[in-house]
Amino acid sequence: MDKLPRIQDEKLRLRALTHRSYVNEHPGEGKDNERLEFLGDAVLGFLVGELLYNYNGEELSEAQMTRLRAALVDEKQLGKFAAKLGMGEIMRLGKGAIRDAGYQNPALLSDTFEAYIGAYYLEAGIEKVREFIIPLFTQVAMEIVGLHSQEKNTEHLIDSKNRFQQWALAEVGENPKYFIIDQSGPDHAKEFVAEVRVKDQVYGIGKGRRKQDAQKKAAEAALKKLGIV
Repeated sequence: MDKLPRIQDEKLRLRALTHRSYVNEHPGEGKDNERLEFLGDAVLGFLVGELLYNYNGEELSEAQMTRLRAALVDEKQLGKFAAKLGMGEIMRLGKGAIRDAGYQNPALLSDTFEAYIGAYYLEAGIEKVREFIIPLFTQVAMEIVGLHSQEKNTEHLIDSKNRFQQWALAEVGENPKYFIIDQSGPDHAKEFVAEVRVKDQVYGIGKGRRKQDAQKKAAEAALKKLGIV
């Protein structure tokens, strides 16, 4: 059974588990985990990229590795890892987040997982983090590759943003630009709205709990509008 590694520094461990909503209600309880989340995101991106590069099954192209990395570190998948590891039971959330079922919220679980990875990296170093995440992510990577290898069309392994960029460069000669045009909701349940433009023309609009997810949805909407599925 997968087990969350122990962070010995209790102050660091608690910070990794502390959402902004908790700090707002308990200002004397230290800082929230947002900076650790940023660090953990970077560490995960590197290690998952390394995992896919060294993948000893099907030889993957750059586009396939990019798509798989996005699938492995997206909000939904990281939320699943966090739930599996019991992080929902130990997150420190404010009352509003708890009322809104924050302990089961994929966005909060994902953010906390990234923050915990960041904290574990600071305390134990990259090798210990690698030992923890490689077995956890490898099985899911194998499942995704196995699923896609049964299908003849592998275009969907290319990230929607990359696919739209390819179209924009080929047809218009310019890279797409993404803009966050709106955001709503409380801190623990933000929703962002993004639009993608090429030469000031809007091609797609998308929503997501994170800016990156909203941008992906906008790219997907653009591809659908163009009839590229």
